Amino acid sequence: MANLLSIVTFLPALAALILAVFLRGSDAAAQRNAKYLALIATTATFIISLFILAQFDPSNTGFQMVEEGEWLMGLSYRMGVDGISVLFVMLTTFMMPLVIWASWNVTHRVTEYMIAFLMLETLMLGVFMALDLVLFYVFFEAGLIPMFLIIGIWGGKERIYASFKFFLYTFLGSVLMLVAMVAMYADAGTTCIGACDVSLLTHQFASDDFSVLGITVVGGLQTMLFLAFFASFAVKMPMWPVHTWLPEAHVQAPTAGSVVLAAILLKMGGYGFLRFSLPMFPVGSDVMANFVFTLSVVAIIYTSLVALVQEDMKKLIAYSSVAHMGYVTMGIFAANQQGVDGAIFQMISHGFISGALFLCVGVIYDRMHTREIDAYGGLVNRMPAYALIFMLFTMANVGLPGTSGFIGEFLTLAGVFQVNTWVAAGAATGVILSAAYALWLYRRVVMGDLIKESLKTIKDMTAREKAIFAPLVFMTIWMGVYPAPILDRIGPSVEALVSNYDMALESAGRGGETTQVAEAEH
Repeated sequence: MANLLSIVTFLPALAALILAVFLRGSDAAAQRNAKYLALIATTATFIISLFILAQFDPSNTGFQMVEEGEWLMGLSYRMGVDGISVLFVMLTTFMMPLVIWASWNVTHRVTEYMIAFLMLETLMLGVFMALDLVLFYVFFEAGLIPMFLIIGIWGGKERIYASFKFFLYTFLGSVLMLVAMVAMYADAGTTCIGACDVSLLTHQFASDDFSVLGITVVGGLQTMLFLAFFASFAVKMPMWPVHTWLPEAHVQAPTAGSVVLAAILLKMGGYGFLRFSLPMFPVGSDVMANFVFTLSVVAIIYTSLVALVQEDMKKLIAYSSVAHMGYVTMGIFAANQQGVDGAIFQMISHGFISGALFLCVGVIYDRMHTREIDAYGGLVNRMPAYALIFMLFTMANVGLPGTSGFIGEFLTLAGVFQVNTWVAAGAATGVILSAAYALWLYRRVVMGDLIKESLKTIKDMTAREKAIFAPLVFMTIWMGVYPAPILDRIGPSVEALVSNYDMALESAGRGGETTQVAEAEH
């Protein structure tokens, strides 16, 4: 199928355009039509994206199904997927129909709500497929707008504050990345990523140390460019200490907004590290690896402790997401096969698990209109199906063997252990802490006697709600029991990435130093 990537990317935007032009209205029929069109469009996008997965050749480590052209003022339009990006594309198309279906009870400005999510899907897919720096930046930044509107219009009481905090944090972090992109274009003469002579972007930047304002910059321009991109991706993940926008955004966002934010948007930071930081700035990545390790361990331990004292269920899960992203950044900058494999697997797994946990909160919020943990207790007596599903995703969040959460955490810890045993030991404490806050939450919400009068008439999950959770349950267990299909698809591309990274360090005279540090840690 020609232009398959562009079709998958822009089909949701086409549906949004149809909604905006032909199906506007506030009556019941218009709202119903908006919901059905959004569900049909996102489902069709997922079905068509399966052809991408079917045509994808895991043994080919380069970009596949590449589409080229011009789109604005002579700028390059290049789209493609490799073993690293193809699964993020599938995660996005898989989650969006579930997100739309979970929004079936929305009654306020339904058409605009669906338009926002459809446009958001197009922009998220564009991030994972773009093979041009400018195109990537446009998709990356434009995605802020629909999420800003989703939080600011359909959010909670403090939605305006949360939406502006989200926008300013993520936008300001990306300004430095734009400056770095301009510098890269000025030096290399191209904005292409990957197949369009990536050597121009990878090797022309001097890696010699230099001094500025009396400060020696180890790794030279590569380190400076790395830090510029790092500022954007670290906020997007988010990494400690630039994570404070995330709990606020989650608490105020509607359920569907929280699902998209946790399942997909946060993964753009990790994807950016894999697509830009390691392959384009290997010396800078190596120089800053210990700094990233430190931030990651602090994030895992600190945010896990903060999660233990939360009174709002959404805020607890939000801090949990920051802790789990700490494993991702550790695995990426371990820069070995197991570490990077684990980081990618963890991001895909976290997309399903965190999305499901926010949906679990949404189920009881729709009934009781509160997220306070103290407002619940003993739900197992009235909602056995809910208790079972909530337990599964709680265990997956902890990293119980047999769930996808275990595979990602195990691989990242194994990869980091090869590089720095102390970092691995510090991160391993997060496994214990995650069990503490997750089981504490489950115990207080689900277990015990049904004492509160307001809960004695609460109803169990509907057939629609169970159907939404069914694919997430399947993916969480299937990936935990049989991770080979995922690892086989990402493995060759990750192997090529790690090999090129090691060769770049050796050519810069840092390969031996890196090996000695790893041996010393053991």
